[in-house]
Amino acid sequence: MSYCIDLSGKVAVVTGSTRGLGRAMVEGLASAGADVVVSSRKQDVCDQTALRITEETGRRALGLACHVGDWDAIPTFVDQVVDEFGRIDILVNNAGISPVPPPLEQVGLDLWRKVFSVNLEGPLRMSQLIAPIMRDGGGGSIINIATYGAYSGGPGVSVYGASKAALINLTRSMAKEWAPWGVRANAICPGPMHSDMTAAAEAAMPGFLQYSADATAMKRVAETHEIVGPVLYLASDASSYVTGEDHLVAGGLLRG
Repeated sequence: MSYCIDLSGKVAVVTGSTRGLGRAMVEGLASAGADVVVSSRKQDVCDQTALRITEETGRRALGLACHVGDWDAIPTFVDQVVDEFGRIDILVNNAGISPVPPPLEQVGLDLWRKVFSVNLEGPLRMSQLIAPIMRDGGGGSIINIATYGAYSGGPGVSVYGASKAALINLTRSMAKEWAPWGVRANAICPGPMHSDMTAAAEAAMPGFLQYSADATAMKRVAETHEIVGPVLYLASDASSYVTGEDHLVAGGLLRG
């Protein structure tokens, strides 16, 4: 699928981008002309994905593993990206985990910290290291991937939803603090989309996908490529006056 957005000369980092929504995003950014960094926890999978993107789009693609839940691993990752490309213009904080938790009264500290380390602390650390690089390069765009569940909460999503609600709030702080640097920060909140997470939720709670589809105005679960257009909009100058927003991509689901 092609989009009328040109990101030639830009460098985009997408975490959690070897499968699912993240892979659709990084492929879409490369198709729009950006050089890209493909990242997940496994180096061999990053390399395979990056090679395929280069073959399909002709863009430079670097596969570089990073566990975003490891605070101390992120500076080395960022240094390696800058060494390779010399700049970073777009950051998509997509990597996230959503283990099905026990009932809320049984949620333990280990699970809480594990989810928050990836879903909140990772985007914070990645962004606070990359934002100054964007500033020095003339500005940039940070896109944090949250979820519709950040608004609604509910059984089975307590820890995940809380971490993503915090990410939305953090996005607003990023936008306000870094606006003088020419760095914009926005969140995207997907509704039900086919992914490993929704497949796991369906396995744990049969009927989850149909229930999710029925809750939307469009009465369906989205395909992964349907996240790409909003990402390209926020990554490009088409959204040059947009920052601090959380954008629902949810087939007509409403906040609250």
